[in-house]
Amino acid sequence: MSSAAVPAPEPRRPPAGRSDAARPTGRRAPGCLRGGAPSWYAQENDVNYVILTHGGVTAPQSGSESCARAADEARRALDEGGEALAAAIGATVRLEDDPRFNAGTGSNLRLDGRTVEMDAAVMASDGRFGAVACIERVKNPVLVAAKVMETPHLLLAGAGATAFARRLGFAEHEPITEEARSKHARALAALRGEGGDDETTNDAARFRALTATRFWNFDAEPIECDTVGAVVRDTHGRFAAAASTGGSTYSLRGRVGDVPLLGAGIYAGPHGAVAATGVGEEIARRFLARTVYDWLADGVAPARAAQRGVAMFPDVLAVGVLVVGRSGQAIASNRAMASAQLVG
Repeated sequence: MSSAAVPAPEPRRPPAGRSDAARPTGRRAPGCLRGGAPSWYAQENDVNYVILTHGGVTAPQSGSESCARAADEARRALDEGGEALAAAIGATVRLEDDPRFNAGTGSNLRLDGRTVEMDAAVMASDGRFGAVACIERVKNPVLVAAKVMETPHLLLAGAGATAFARRLGFAEHEPITEEARSKHARALAALRGEGGDDETTNDAARFRALTATRFWNFDAEPIECDTVGAVVRDTHGRFAAAASTGGSTYSLRGRVGDVPLLGAGIYAGPHGAVAATGVGEEIARRFLARTVYDWLADGVAPARAAQRGVAMFPDVLAVGVLVVGRSGQAIASNRAMASAQLVG
């Protein structure tokens, strides 16, 4: 089935984006919508499948083309008989391979300028979950997370996660790009400008010089601390979510964000699937994905659940969510967010 791209609606707040955000439309023809930002799109439908993808709440609108291709990848998985989980993973792999996004190839360097530690997670509506945290030098962390799902464990971290990947045949891969190096240089320049100490070289000293509040209210050009992800409802009514991230430049070695924490960055169950993007620590504090999912389970419409999820955060904190339920789906954010929707 071919997909027809249509331009994203111009944002208008409140609610952000579309005048019908609080009053989702009825069933639409199958097709693809690519989003800019601040993003808001909501729909009620009885279509066969739904695929939502995002490239991060601060990702430029130009990334929506890649999100649309990722949605196409998910659709191919469904067309070949795969379930929602395979589709969500396939979409996320495609996003990890785009060096413009902070996941897989192109992931942010940590504060030392040498280390890349990546997190990823997958979850199916039957309760299966797998995640990796601080994994290094693999091309597609989300594929390793999917393999963790096959073990008795929920999460593998650090050197153990990397060794697990090697044991299963995942080749060593260099995820660092020139753009990632440039982003890191801008981050250090911003730190020096705020801290007034050009000679600060110790990682811990740099980190202590910048409190969490100062970081997230930084006046300098923002350095993305972001995520890619997907949620899917397949033709059998199964749901799945997947996400991957390179984490934050402003962090010490070993930092873990929301993505691999069950119920924080993603969640899926019989009532739907949710994927979040934004400041990992703040998402984890609010248990965002599970909170939004619980609203779905209580009968809240996906549009309203997505809106409420974003509203949990002050405007200074960038956040976005993908939500798919049995009655519809929604994409919402309070910043620019590359995204796409494919229904059929």
